[in-house]
Amino acid sequence: MMRKQQWGLYIHIPFCRQKCFYCDFPSFAGRERYEADYTDALCRELAVQGVLYREKWGSPRTIYMGGGTPSLLPTGLLEKILQAIADVFGDAADREFTVECNPGTVDAAKLRALRAGGVNRLSFGVQTFDDTLLKKIGRIHTGAQAREAMALARAAGFQNVSMDLIYGLPGESLADLERDLEAMVALEPEHISIYGLQLEEGTAFAKMQEMGRLALPDEDTVERMYDTMTAFLPAHGYARYEISNFAKPGFESCHNLSYWQDVSYLGVGAAAHSYLEGQRYENVREIPAYIEGIRTGKGVRRQEEAMTREIAMEEFAFLALRTACGIDRARFERRFGMPLEAVYAGAIAKLKRQGLLEADEAGVHLTPLGMKYGNMAFEEFLL
Repeated sequence: MMRKQQWGLYIHIPFCRQKCFYCDFPSFAGRERYEADYTDALCRELAVQGVLYREKWGSPRTIYMGGGTPSLLPTGLLEKILQAIADVFGDAADREFTVECNPGTVDAAKLRALRAGGVNRLSFGVQTFDDTLLKKIGRIHTGAQAREAMALARAAGFQNVSMDLIYGLPGESLADLERDLEAMVALEPEHISIYGLQLEEGTAFAKMQEMGRLALPDEDTVERMYDTMTAFLPAHGYARYEISNFAKPGFESCHNLSYWQDVSYLGVGAAAHSYLEGQRYENVREIPAYIEGIRTGKGVRRQEEAMTREIAMEEFAFLALRTACGIDRARFERRFGMPLEAVYAGAIAKLKRQGLLEADEAGVHLTPLGMKYGNMAFEEFLL
């Protein structure tokens, strides 16, 4: 018997025209020769796994196609994936369906095809509107193309659009960020994600840093950037609902919220991650191995570290703390069969004394200072 349950579907498209210098996501440039075979394999995995979880839980509440650069795929291949989704799950008027797009890889026809195929939310990786900074970080689009992409999205009928910014870029000043913020709110996206640059191991930027060739803003400047964006966006109608995410009322990302609220999700595609019935899984990373694994039926998914009760509590706590709502006491007790304070009384008391956490009858959540120094708070919830 089907047990209806809220869950999400993630679809990974690992192709990029050029690898951004800061990116450590599983994405690959120069692999266009695999696009058709990859799409076939993806649709086959979707048919098998999608039907399995549809029969268990019903249709997913959210679908998110990320990458890589999903919008890099030819329109015909995107339509094939959208048809496979429709074949498995049908249409759902209340489903949030997001596709990530690079502004340099969209045109009117492609966006119309996405909208016709059931996509109702776009996420544009803008990062900055400054063409000089865009070149420094390896992006393939221009600021003008970002503005044009928004116009094309509106013309195609999209009424829910997110845009990403990154601050702390090489050579960026506070004035540069202020111009980016002004430019972004002028376009009136419904949702804005904004991240401080992180130097991840194995990226081009990490190698440049090791060689002394990366001129980053100093810590004081980056802190002023953080303070500027956290004041600017709420003042322009974007409420902060998660450490890095701001939205107009009613336009929070339902899919991303599911990651922070202990909701199951199925990942399909190379390197896609799943969180199913309390355990985490990962698909094989390399594109040829993924295609071959699907073609031969050998399987492509492996379980990550087994989820112990302690690990589950830790993840539940620090993922929920990323959100403005924080940890819900009742949900924690339902999930683990004991009150929140029975596990975390010491951590809660310490963080309250430090001004990083507030507690009430409903739960505990980070203060604005706690949001700023979130990693310090998260560490206290490790058992």
